[in-house]
Amino acid sequence: MIRLPLLLVFLALSGVAPLSAQLPSIRLGNEIPSEVETIYERGLAFLSQAQNDNGTWRSRSEHGITGLCLMAFLASGEDPNFGRYRQNIKNAIRSILVGQDASGYFPNSMYHHGFAMLALAEAYGVVDEETLWDSTDKETDRQSIAEALQKAIALSVNAQQQNRWGGWRYKPTSTDADTSVTGSVLMGLLACRNAGLNVPENSIESALVYLQRNTASSGFVAYSGGIGGGGESMARSAVATLVYAVGEKREWEEYDSALSHIAGNLDHKESAHTHYFYYYMAQALFQSDPEAWELWNRNTARMLAEQQADDGSFAGSYGESYGTAMSLLALALNYRFLPIYERF
Repeated sequence: MIRLPLLLVFLALSGVAPLSAQLPSIRLGNEIPSEVETIYERGLAFLSQAQNDNGTWRSRSEHGITGLCLMAFLASGEDPNFGRYRQNIKNAIRSILVGQDASGYFPNSMYHHGFAMLALAEAYGVVDEETLWDSTDKETDRQSIAEALQKAIALSVNAQQQNRWGGWRYKPTSTDADTSVTGSVLMGLLACRNAGLNVPENSIESALVYLQRNTASSGFVAYSGGIGGGGESMARSAVATLVYAVGEKREWEEYDSALSHIAGNLDHKESAHTHYFYYYMAQALFQSDPEAWELWNRNTARMLAEQQADDGSFAGSYGESYGTAMSLLALALNYRFLPIYERF
């Protein structure tokens, strides 16, 4: 099956000239393994039924989970304007836009803020925003995706400037930082930059340096408080590998160390937050070691096929919608539709 990126299809149909900063290079997907197709189709069917009437998954204050579910639809090439899941996609986008507060924050933590920002950045330029709202929506709620993202970027940059470590933690007002939350917000900012939005370069650099300071020569990445803090986590090493690759820091020794650590442990089983681990491991290997990703991808697809429930869901630490979205996104590199899933 050969697929064209949604952005190219939308621009071709609409006659709109593409913005050079938004337009990804043409990506032709490989043949999608039937096992992956089956998992994905069943998972999306579950998510379409599990979505709340207000467009969210779980509660309205958990915009990051809604963002991850939104990305699961977009990542496999579901058309947000004409496809069978177009209403699910548009409802999710509206719920995230409406849920942003006046300061630009997507509650209820910087985790949610980062994932919501990432999801909107991936939807930007693909969704026909003229059909996003209907007559029942308040005029005050009808901000554009670009407007919401610029406010989200400003909130993120301001929070980082108040943080002595150059990273982020759970709240915009936090004065401490951790590598996990920092990875979430940083990927959101990198996606915004890739979409052609204005993101201060020094904000990205400061966050990357924070990750660098917390990466040991062994590839271990500390959680908070410097090298040696927070216990072992392969997921954090995957986060670091990913942001170094997308942030164009492949020349750093810390990138080599983190990559060697994850690529040398492809059969690793994370004991906590397993779906979070799958999500980041897939992207980190895809960006940095395609051969290792091919092997990990095949094994993960087989494992997830065994774990998927009869209704298409996956149990997760934050509920079935979260577990399902993260499981699908761990396989989404097979499709390669989202701009953030291009190899940098």
